[in-house]
Amino acid sequence: MSVLLGRKAPEFVAPAVLGNGEIVGDFDFAATIKGKYALVFFYPLDFTFVCPSELIALDHRMAKLTELGVEVMAVSVDSHFTHNAWRNTPINKGGIGPVQYTMVGDMSHDICKAYGVESIGGDSYYPAGVAFRASFVIDKSGVVRAQHMNDEPIGRNIDELVRVVEALQFFEENGHVCPAGWQKGDEGMINTPTGVADYLAGHSDKL
Repeated sequence: MSVLLGRKAPEFVAPAVLGNGEIVGDFDFAATIKGKYALVFFYPLDFTFVCPSELIALDHRMAKLTELGVEVMAVSVDSHFTHNAWRNTPINKGGIGPVQYTMVGDMSHDICKAYGVESIGGDSYYPAGVAFRASFVIDKSGVVRAQHMNDEPIGRNIDELVRVVEALQFFEENGHVCPAGWQKGDEGMINTPTGVADYLAGHSDKL
């Protein structure tokens, strides 16, 4: 996996199914996220096992992510037509239903390679050629501020991704850093020796 922290998120134009169900051949990532926060959510394959649980969980958090001003897009190496078929399959039949975010088809694998998340097989549980379970949180200037990845059998915690966005926005608004376990509404920490000492004096027993 490439380390993209602090670097501009790779841009792409690709076929996709939008959150309203429209199929487009030229979804423009850069134009879509310009001046906005973004979450790029890679997953291995449509019509599989852990993946639908993650994508449904992501859809259930869309109201909150939208409130935070986050553009969300899921990416796999499946085609946009397969994405559309999966969206049109009921959840009780193994589908994901009409999720509210964009699903990008990376049939060329160019996006996975640009983000450094294409599996080469080996000792990983992933088959070669699919995307890892990788998540990238991007700020309003297009810079990656967080990246997470799990091996194939381990589903992600979508609430943690929401928390990371909230922590990023808290830091941008207040200039205070977010210590371990920070949740929205908690105090931040002033990143000076005195600030650290003051924070730990009042909070270390809760860490």
